[in-house]
Amino acid sequence: MSLAGRTLYHLWHRPLGAVRDSYRHGGPWEQNATARARAEMILAATHLPPLPQRSDAPLSVHFLTGRRFAYQTAFCLHTLGLHTLEPIAPELYDDGTLDTASRKLLLRLAPSARIHDATNLRARLDQFLPVNRFPVLRESWQNYPHIRKLIDVHLGRSGWRLVMDSDLLFWREPRFLIDWLTAPNRPLHASDCEENYGYPRASLERLAGCPIPSLVNVGLCGLQSDSIDWDYLEHASASLIDQHGTSYYLEQALVALIVARHPLACAVAPASDYITYPNLAEIAAPTAAMHHYVDLSRDAYHRHAWRLAISAGT
Repeated sequence: MSLAGRTLYHLWHRPLGAVRDSYRHGGPWEQNATARARAEMILAATHLPPLPQRSDAPLSVHFLTGRRFAYQTAFCLHTLGLHTLEPIAPELYDDGTLDTASRKLLLRLAPSARIHDATNLRARLDQFLPVNRFPVLRESWQNYPHIRKLIDVHLGRSGWRLVMDSDLLFWREPRFLIDWLTAPNRPLHASDCEENYGYPRASLERLAGCPIPSLVNVGLCGLQSDSIDWDYLEHASASLIDQHGTSYYLEQALVALIVARHPLACAVAPASDYITYPNLAEIAAPTAAMHHYVDLSRDAYHRHAWRLAISAGT
């Protein structure tokens, strides 16, 4: 970008974007109220009780997390533990910002959790995803943190893994997820509220060589690590970015390609029970097993939902 372009962005487009974003979230007064509620949620996370410790074989769940998201990861694990009889063994992947306080918070809540340090994850990149062979995926890993949910969790590993976003809360037993974790044999994903792949469906289907499933959402994403074709993902990423540019939804587009090419139909979390973008009525009186708080529903997540979750556990 030229100097004139950068100047125009910082003096006009960026401030205009901030104003539009403020308007979407109800204006400065509402944004300040949400910020105060978020601070209360962060403090409340430090007082959540530890997950129940049980002797039977645990179910592993995987999270990419860091300093900014540790409180969300804590609440997700807390509510999952409340509504799951099976023991949970969290696998936590450091996004490079997981500080001492965040580690202490998560290990107090889940003493059996295993934290994959950023230093070790970076070493795995050099071993299994060398930059001279995978330049696009490596550049994406560096500048697009979402793709680390795919790369850091699955790279150089074997077996099935269920990755969860941190901004989820559980309201009753997630039987569908438990059954999959107990005997996984096909990919799993959640349903989006609208299709968000960031790239034209025609381009994705040319790359896949088959139809792309609709409404794939990676807030819940179960894949078999050793079946992922990293050479194919490098080619697909390069092709999409070359034709259409970068996208916030690249990771979701790549997962849509993976599941489209899988020989078995996916296990799709029922949209009515695993809700992406719950409305205000559902947030106030949850009927689903799980909520994924995306976009504007994240305001109600910070201001109301976590308080209900604490009440449910007392």
